Amino acid sequence: MTSTARVDAWLWAVRVYKTRSAATTACRAGHVRVNGEKAKAAQPVKPGDEVRVRISGFDRMLVVRQPIVKRVGASVAAEAMEDQTPPPPPRELTAFVPVRDRGAGRPTKRERRDIEKLRGR
Repeated sequence: MTSTARVDAWLWAVRVYKTRSAATTACRAGHVRVNGEKAKAAQPVKPGDEVRVRISGFDRMLVVRQPIVKRVGASVAAEAMEDQTPPPPPRELTAFVPVRDRGAGRPTKRERRDIEKLRGR
């Protein structure tokens, strides 16, 4: 067992990303931060480091408990990290986004104005 691990390998090992290359791509795109700083894929993480990962528009806040580099079972992976992500806001508080049926074509002029009014433009 090592005292540090690459951040991309650790994210893959604790099952945040399906593949290590996906974790590396996320690091290159700037979606991964270690202790508040943007992280490159090879940046080492050690126990106690805070890792923020942006996935589909939301931040996950993870604390490294144990640096692992090999993909392990889900129970062991859960022990290797501490998830401090706040719960998502309830649906009642989120803004309603109108959704058009797929294949309904372009909105009419009236529908477009209603959409713009709803968005506050």
